Amino acid sequence: MDPAPSQTENSSRRLRISWQGALSLLMYGFMYIPIIVLGIYSFNESRYGSIWKGFSLTWYRKLLGDERLLSALGDSLTIAICAVSVSSVLGTLMAVGLAKYRFPGKSLYVGISYLPLIIPDIAIAVATLVFLASVAIPLSLWTAIAAHMVFCLAYIAIVVSSRLKGLDPNLEEAALDLGATPTQALLKVLIPQLAPAIVSGCLLAFVLSMDDLLISSFTAGGANPLPIEIFSRVKTGIKPDINALSVLLILASGLLASCSEYFRYKSERS
Repeated sequence: MDPAPSQTENSSRRLRISWQGALSLLMYGFMYIPIIVLGIYSFNESRYGSIWKGFSLTWYRKLLGDERLLSALGDSLTIAICAVSVSSVLGTLMAVGLAKYRFPGKSLYVGISYLPLIIPDIAIAVATLVFLASVAIPLSLWTAIAAHMVFCLAYIAIVVSSRLKGLDPNLEEAALDLGATPTQALLKVLIPQLAPAIVSGCLLAFVLSMDDLLISSFTAGGANPLPIEIFSRVKTGIKPDINALSVLLILASGLLASCSEYFRYKSERS
């Protein structure tokens, strides 16, 4: 029989757990206390963030009448929806192709296709701008959409690829044996199984596209996405209406992230 742990060992273990708990609380506090403070001051009646004058919904009502902010939100939604819509198709096909087919240079292609996940945004932004300038393409909303597709495609493909690894390949082979064409097997057997992962990847890519500042600022041209509008306003100081907008964006992003996690969990359990 193993000897029972001594009192010294138990005390040392409790001390390690206490330090780990304290470090975790410190880390989460550093991340989330500023968000809590931001949420509280978004309801501040005062125009100055450091002075509390009472509870008010003034700044939330002001957001609804800010035409410039609503126009920026429309540009961001256009970029995100278009980029994610195209990337969902291309990313899914890329993940399926890499999982099912062998061809020369496949390992190199896999590595290149996932580079946008690890390359800094500033490098992607500068490279895209240099390429557009070299081929004399003027910057516009459409160049921003094309630039956002670069990283949206990679995120959707990696989420779908992780789901593909857990699928039973015999189902698609059974459909082919029963007379289905490869296209029918893809659309009626494989895609329904991948649907939760595709939705999860699309939601994740949508949140990242709405949040992007660097790539948008280098490629949007005359368009004015929401992150650029917010950045231009906070140069002169944080204003209460920006606090209110930030709270709404945090809530919307949290909701989309929760939905993405739910669909990812559903795809893994199915």
